[in-house]
Amino acid sequence: MKISRRDIITGAVGAIAGVTGTALATLALKPSSEANVTSAVSFRIENSFRVVEANGLPGHEIGDFPNQHDPIAIKSQQHRLRMPVRPVHSNEPIPIDMWWFGVAVNGIPFDPSGPFWNGDVASGWQFEVLHPANSMALGIDRNNAHTQGPGMYHYHGLPAGLLARLVSENPSGVMQLVGYAADGYPIYGPECPATPNDLKSPPRRLRSSYRMADVKRANGPGGRPDGRFVEDHVYDREYGDLDECNGRFGPTPEFPNGIYYYVLTDSFPYIPRFYRGQPDKSFQHGPPPGVSAPIPPELRNYRGV
Repeated sequence: MKISRRDIITGAVGAIAGVTGTALATLALKPSSEANVTSAVSFRIENSFRVVEANGLPGHEIGDFPNQHDPIAIKSQQHRLRMPVRPVHSNEPIPIDMWWFGVAVNGIPFDPSGPFWNGDVASGWQFEVLHPANSMALGIDRNNAHTQGPGMYHYHGLPAGLLARLVSENPSGVMQLVGYAADGYPIYGPECPATPNDLKSPPRRLRSSYRMADVKRANGPGGRPDGRFVEDHVYDREYGDLDECNGRFGPTPEFPNGIYYYVLTDSFPYIPRFYRGQPDKSFQHGPPPGVSAPIPPELRNYRGV
């Protein structure tokens, strides 16, 4: 049985409110069919790169695709991505723009980008896909994912079904490795040690350091910030646990000597919007520079309130 539209809407709203580690396990459902969701993925080291090849199918339950707001059925892909085994750290954060941020351990891309206000990249206002109204318009399922283009399934936020599977496979795990970023740094789920440099410290759900801006939008759609746009959020180093790239440095089970790592969070940015290292060009996807992703009818001609 596939997830219903009610599940899709509930999942979108739940993603904003946050899901506890205990509740996360309840999101695991049996696959609707082997043809739809059986994941084929391989990770291997070639010279100085970690190479990923995948068929783009997630291996967990998905939403109803096509649906009223996402008319594209999921289809297998031929993903081939690579990232450096030894990341090259950047002193300044690098915007991901419309690139894929990374790839999950099941071979599904992490792609948080969304369409621009009025379909105009030059406006500087990009819709935040996981705002409840936007996520409904874009057909996001309870895995914070949907399809686009040639039926490519991709995550815009916490991959609930994947996290549930990883937790069930390793219930005593301190951290869950969910993938790798385009720059080679690892990506973890939201539950991490409370003390960054102590892997044995009690785990807790880490908090993003972004908050809602408190001044009216100066241009573009107008109105007060409500999270509908990426630009409604500002980084405040005193607000949460992570840096502007949604990461921090410390030991992990896979890298006990310490490494910079990213964390997926319950609130914006969900998936990081900046790289801490130099990304590999194999993650350069999406529309050409200066071109917005397709904008659904519900988001056209939006005006703030």
